[in-house]
Order: sequence, then C-alpha cells, then structure tokens
Amino acid sequence: MYQKTTLNNGLRLVTESMPHTRSVALGFLIGTGSRYETDKQAGISHFIEHMCFKGTKKRPTSADVCTVIEGVGGMLNAGTDKELTIYWCKVAKPHFTAALDVMADILTGSLFDSAEIEKERQVIIEEIHMSNDSPSQRASMLIDELMWPGHPLGRDIAGSKESVAAITRDMMLDYLTRYYRPDNAVLAIAGDIQHEEMIEAANHVVSEWKGKRPSSSYTPYRGKITRRVHIEKRDTEQTQLCLALPGLSIVHPDRFKLDLLNVILGEGMTSRLFAEIRDKLGLAYSIQSYAEHFLDTGAMSISAGVDAKNLTVAIKAILAELARLKEPIPEVELSKAKELFKGRILLRMEDSRSVSGWLGGQEILTGRILTVDEVIETIEAITTAELQQLAKKLLMAEQMRLAVVGPISPDEPLEDLLKF
Repeated sequence: MYQKTTLNNGLRLVTESMPHTRSVALGFLIGTGSRYETDKQAGISHFIEHMCFKGTKKRPTSADVCTVIEGVGGMLNAGTDKELTIYWCKVAKPHFTAALDVMADILTGSLFDSAEIEKERQVIIEEIHMSNDSPSQRASMLIDELMWPGHPLGRDIAGSKESVAAITRDMMLDYLTRYYRPDNAVLAIAGDIQHEEMIEAANHVVSEWKGKRPSSSYTPYRGKITRRVHIEKRDTEQTQLCLALPGLSIVHPDRFKLDLLNVILGEGMTSRLFAEIRDKLGLAYSIQSYAEHFLDTGAMSISAGVDAKNLTVAIKAILAELARLKEPIPEVELSKAKELFKGRILLRMEDSRSVSGWLGGQEILTGRILTVDEVIETIEAITTAELQQLAKKLLMAEQMRLAVVGPISPDEPLEDLLKF
C-alpha cells in the first residue's frame, strides 16, 4: 500500500515500500505539458526538460549531473507529455540519497546557460526532423491534428522548428516560475524504503523550493471536426495509417471499460486486429490499438503499416473489426481479455520504476491514486453488455478520422470508406 504526505512547501510525496527489491526508483512529476502552452510557447515544456540536464550551480556540466547516477550503474531520464513532465531515476538502494539530491538539484538549480540553450535548440530541431522523417511518427502527429484541430492537444509535444527557434531564455524562466512549483509537483518513490525516512530525505533536498500555487489552468477541448482525412504523400515502401475515434477522459467512469475494449480489439497477439489483419489476411507486420485518456477528452486509435496497394482492403478490414465490437462479446473472450489486462498490470508492479510511475502519474493528474487491487476489482466487474453499450455509444462512423503517410495520392477518396 502506498503512503502520502504533503510537505510544508506543498510538494506531495507518495511512496510504496517494496522490501524484496534492491533498487529505488524516484520520479518528480510536474503538472505541466504541451497542452498548457500558448501557440507562441509551443515546445517550451520539452525544451525546459532538456535544459534541466545541462548543468546546475552545484554541478556545472551535464556530465557532472549524469555521472552521479550513471556512474553507479543507475538510470536517469525525463519525458514531456501533453499534461505532465516527469524526471526520473532508478538506482541501487545505497545510492538513493545522492540520486535524490541530484534530481532535486536539476529542478531547482539548473543554470539555463545561454550558450547551452543555443546548442540544445539545434538538438531539439534535429529531434523534430527525426520524428518527421519517421512515417509512423508522422502519422501519429497527423491524427492528433485531426482529433484536436486548432487545440494544443493537436500539436507535436516538441513544437515546431519555428516555435522552438523563437523560444528565449526569459520565456523559459518565466514558464519555470509559473509551473515548476512544489505545490504543482509530486515526488513518487518506490523500493526498499520506509515512508518516514523518505519524508526526512525529501525535506532535506527541497526545503528551499518555494512558490505559490500557480495558475495552471488549461484550455478545455470542445469537440469539432474540420477535416476527417489527411494524406501525406511520401515515397516509402510502406504506407502508415492511423485511424482514430474520440475516447474518454482519465476521470470518466467508463474509462476502464474502454481500456478493456481496446485489449480485445488490438492489444497483443491474441487481439482481434492481430488475428484478422496479420494472421488471417497477411496485410501487416505490425498492427495495434491504444486508448489515450486526458483530463477532459481522449481517443481510441489504431495504427498499422501496409503495402500501398492493400490500403483500402486494410481500412475496410479494420472497420469491420470496429463494427464487430458493437456485437455481444463472448464470455470466453472477455475472460481472456480481463486476464491479459490484469496480468500486464501485475507484471509491471514488480518493477520499482513502474510502481513510482503508477503512484505519481495518478496523483499529479487526478489527485486520487487507485490501487492495483481497486483497478482489478473494477475490471472484474465489467460485463459484456456494458462493453457492447459503450461500443455502440463511442464507435460512430461520422466521428472517425484517418491519417495516412505513404505513396498515396492526396486526392484518394478514402473518406468514403469511413463508415460501418
């Protein structure tokens, strides 16, 4: 069971003791991401995340920062998402104190040196180029634009070359002051630790981290469709497609029902999409579906890579599997899906990093941490009738969007296929 304490400066500390492990994983999660940015700021959350590893007052170079953890065999990294930013590391228990100190240091003492900013700006632009050069990543970006047109959720997390080129040091420091506050952050720790010891350790490294509660509101998404299909022609061997429908928010009472529908549809080699599109029809090497849950919206998406000549056949076959979700799901298949869902969670919970992410992610986004047992209990209670009802409600042809990247004419009438 996890324990939670709010420190005097407002930082929320959540821990879970895992006595059987020899590692400790910790993560600082900040309540900001790309959806909190204005158009002018696009990519600034991601840029700041990069800069936090480029040197601090105590550790002037990136090598000084990383050596503390990597030098003892540990791992450290960070990630920017649409609604949160996380800085995490995992070390053997004897090195936990030093690891916690360096992770707190990069959040509160980073230099944001002007010369380093200019170097990292080019690194990020190359990262954007790399993503755009990947047809599968490009298709994923395009589907976001179709799902959330004109909204920060529809933008690439890294921003654009133009927006990144225009971000200044002062803009970063202002953004940092606004969002990188202890009462807009969570410290999640999992491993062979005791909660009371973690309170003392955390207070030692973050006692000087101060700040009033930020105005961290975001622009709510109001559903609209400007276009349903986006085709980007490229001279590639394979055509990447991404088909998506509006889903459910992270706080929606039916979100786990959608997760279970997703397992049945396209998670793993026993899923319907894998069995039909790959095993039976031989149309794709890789095909999967996934459900995304944000604070006020969500999506259910399917991605695959196919030969250009098989694109129409593949889309029709995928739509047939989506339509089949509206029919009663056999009890045997539902039982298998539940076991897969439960098994994946339980296996993840053997890893200290996964446990810290489970705790911190829920706390920073919703302020409520569901235990593994609570989630499993919810999954066990879901019926075939409930899944059919949800499928009928969500799977509406007029809400479908399709992104395609490959040797396909932009005039190809693919929108005509988007129907059940």
